[in-house]
Amino acid sequence: MATDAPGQTPGENAGPGALTRVLFGVEGRIASSVYGTVLVMATLTAASAERDHPWRLVGIVASGVLVVWVAHLYAHGLSESIERGRRVTEVDLARIAHRELGILLAAAGPLGALLLGALGVLAQNTAVWLALSVGLLTLAVQGQRYASAEGLSRVGTVAAVAANLALGLLVVALKTVVVH
Repeated sequence: MATDAPGQTPGENAGPGALTRVLFGVEGRIASSVYGTVLVMATLTAASAERDHPWRLVGIVASGVLVVWVAHLYAHGLSESIERGRRVTEVDLARIAHRELGILLAAAGPLGALLLGALGVLAQNTAVWLALSVGLLTLAVQGQRYASAEGLSRVGTVAAVAANLALGLLVVALKTVVVH
């Protein structure tokens, strides 16, 4: 998403594609989406011992992402305050929250899968693996978007997607080692 211009309020550039831009990092803002995706996958992996308690698993993942997002906003607010030599304003905090919204939105797909497990629509183990698969898909899309934004060759694109997937697969590997 394009950086808000000075004086522009967050969301001013919102439109029909705003959610897509945040979710998939169009126009360069993929950091929060990648960070949020890895955070969700790591939290899910660490908490998957709770797979016999599906609602607890949903709560752990959702609250973990929310707490880290708030801490992220706080840290960025402190940093900007120091850099600018003044306290951050509500407008500054709203801009930071808007910029980092991808951390929260990255949890939507995996949490949807976990909710299907908690509601009994999917077997719990299937829901966990679906949530991790959604994370891997998101990382692959982000690798593709990065490669496209950078104008990488086909080999560079494959390398960027592979690097993102390797990060996600490392989390999945940890899940299989820790849980099984």
